[in-house]
Amino acid sequence: MSGITDQRKGEWQRIIDLTLRFTQRSVSSEFKGTALGRLWSLINPLATVIVFTIIFGLVFRGSVEPGTNSGIDSFALWIGIGVLCWTFLSSGIIKGMNSLVDNAGLLTKVYFPRQILVYSAVLALVVDFMFELLVLVAIALIVGGPGVLTMVPLLLVITLLTALFSTGLGLILAVATVYFRDISHLWQIFNQVWMYASGVVFSLSMLGDVEKRLYEMGWSLGGRPLPITTLFRLNPAETFLEAFRACLYDFAPPSLPVLLACIAWGIGMFLFGNLFFSRYSARIVEEL
Repeated sequence: MSGITDQRKGEWQRIIDLTLRFTQRSVSSEFKGTALGRLWSLINPLATVIVFTIIFGLVFRGSVEPGTNSGIDSFALWIGIGVLCWTFLSSGIIKGMNSLVDNAGLLTKVYFPRQILVYSAVLALVVDFMFELLVLVAIALIVGGPGVLTMVPLLLVITLLTALFSTGLGLILAVATVYFRDISHLWQIFNQVWMYASGVVFSLSMLGDVEKRLYEMGWSLGGRPLPITTLFRLNPAETFLEAFRACLYDFAPPSLPVLLACIAWGIGMFLFGNLFFSRYSARIVEEL
């Protein structure tokens, strides 16, 4: 019994070691040959926020309610947080989904635990997102004050849960893509729809007016307005974005239901993704 336990420990140690090596290789090569190198990790999110400030602060004057504790009243920052956090979540899924097909040559020549490619793809994005998160915290600090600093530990937890969710879904799609290559193209279409269904560029509070107008037009369910807001809140991406915005825009912890949903989605998807991968990945090399 102890021999089996030691063998499993050794296997997991190997997985962790190889994951870190693959991640280091990916991170070190990302900005290789560029003049500014890792500084691009700070410039890109800053440029994103500036662009949204110009578009939604000067050209199209959108609005959201001021931050609960921060008092921040910036639609541009609110959208910037949503876009950067959504990009982190969706990019992790896409990178994980394509990791097996993109490394087909390596997989057919060398044996190693296949899931490492998905793990390292998402972990490399976590490294990049840490720099983006640093920029968002710095902007929130300037605009809203030092209250955002108390949210940093919680932000790291939410980032971890988001990464676990992306990894789990990436594991499932990575196997599916090996057998059905069209999935990667279909996912690009779905991903665009998913983004708009996740409240990236609009507040879910707007859906209350939509429900009311539809109800007045005769659209109802059991004599009540259609539960559009409730359906949107069942979306895991919206849940993670709401948690990030609570910390970075409101300077407040996410509500308990949102936090519990993040934990459930993150850990649940990661465990299910690993089970799915171990069950259906045995013949992937033959299909590559």
